Amino acid sequence: MKKAELLAPAGNLEKLKIALGYGADAVYGSTSTFSLRIRAGKEFDMDSYAEGIEYAHARGKKVYSTVNSFPFNSQLKLYENHIAKIAELKPDALIVSSPGVVAMAHKLAPEIPIHLSTQANVMNVLDAQVYYDMGVKRIIVAREISLKDCEAIKSVIPDLELEIFVHGSMCFAYSGRCLISSLQTGRVPNRGSCANDCRFPYEIYAHNPDSNTTFRLDEEEGIGTYIMNAKDMNMASHVDEILKSGVIDSLKIEGRTKSPYYAGVVTKAYRHAIDDFYAGDFNEARYQKELHTTQNRGFSDAYLLSKPFERNNTQSHTFTIQDGTHQVAALVSEDGLTWRCKDKTCVGDKIEIVLPVGVSIEEMENDEGKITKEHDAYFITFKKIVSTKGKEFECIHSGDLNDIVLPIKLPGYTILRRGIAEAKAKKGLVLNG
Repeated sequence: MKKAELLAPAGNLEKLKIALGYGADAVYGSTSTFSLRIRAGKEFDMDSYAEGIEYAHARGKKVYSTVNSFPFNSQLKLYENHIAKIAELKPDALIVSSPGVVAMAHKLAPEIPIHLSTQANVMNVLDAQVYYDMGVKRIIVAREISLKDCEAIKSVIPDLELEIFVHGSMCFAYSGRCLISSLQTGRVPNRGSCANDCRFPYEIYAHNPDSNTTFRLDEEEGIGTYIMNAKDMNMASHVDEILKSGVIDSLKIEGRTKSPYYAGVVTKAYRHAIDDFYAGDFNEARYQKELHTTQNRGFSDAYLLSKPFERNNTQSHTFTIQDGTHQVAALVSEDGLTWRCKDKTCVGDKIEIVLPVGVSIEEMENDEGKITKEHDAYFITFKKIVSTKGKEFECIHSGDLNDIVLPIKLPGYTILRRGIAEAKAKKGLVLNG
């Protein structure tokens, strides 16, 4: 059985390296030009993007380049120039959304495979066949599709690769085709600048044109006014069912604009889920424990295994974002010698170590700190907090840009974290419940 690919988001060069280090087989992203994640893409320029592709290829990994917004007539020449420039960097695929851009990409870069974006809303054999006949190698199916429909497509077009989203933000509209952000803020979702207006709280009013009377509708207390606020997708508990089907070639994580912690922890959880399935040791509790450490809007397993009308738990009626079980304390540098603070950390603090995939550490102790193992987790305790410039701290706070020397070299991009209750207590915040 061919092993399914794990595809992770790369919002910038650092997150590209983290995603690969934490187990991704491939990453997707690009510069901001004509990408559906302009805010993420701004963190890549052509030079850093080229470096990212070279970095991935040196490690036997792939990079898929996003050119998946929809062009206006005035931008067609700009599109041609951009695709030609991207092609020179030799990414492993171009992700595009429209039939016209499929044809353009084939003409300009015939040697680069084309992946069809989820924005194309492919949900059936008929549409899949049209794009396959146009030369599309892989279709990233609509998030609203079912696994049975994927099986039907694969039965008719066995050589067509299918990619599905398994984790991340869900859109209120059909695979991102929404105009609310454009209407309210002028930020066009299908040009990559969605303001996530569906996450906002709204007040609802009723108007009677005969009497010209308008009145506010009061909702049931505790339910709130988040009428379009979708929960986040989390399919980790169903990775075994997905892979047993044998029709999914790539499992995709959403989130180019999300944090390095998200890129690392979520990728690692799905890496373990995939590997454990093939090893006959699948245990959903292990992966869910890690995924719940991240911030989220509540989790749902969405529509892959159940039709939309059969679900009543995909909408969040409460605040738009909620804390995960853990808070990032620090991120270790790429060379593994220093760390930068992401949450207040003091001398004497004991912080959990989250390692990239395929590396290990040993317990140790010296004058600067110690590493201990408790059950299956490693922890680091700082006896001193000293910057590379020799400045010593009793405590260091989030946002401080000093590089702090580690007591021992750790794997590059190791994450340090603490429980959310401890993190809030250090900030003096009152905990609910």
